[in-house]
Amino acid sequence: MTVDRAVLAFAGVMVLISVLLTTFISPLFIWFTVFIALNMFQSAFTGLCPAAMVFRKLGLKDDGTAKA
Repeated sequence: MTVDRAVLAFAGVMVLISVLLTTFISPLFIWFTVFIALNMFQSAFTGLCPAAMVFRKLGLKDDGTAKA
């Protein structure tokens, strides 16, 4: 698995978790979903993704198309 695919999978899982928390625990967990979306949005423009940095440190490899 590459870093890019791991980041996409991680973001998807986090969104699903936040939707479940919003539905079953508290509507205020919608802010968790907003945080995830804002992080993805800023990453698209800056190339800075904390999750990608963690996955690289864990040993996942880049696919060679983009370096952040």
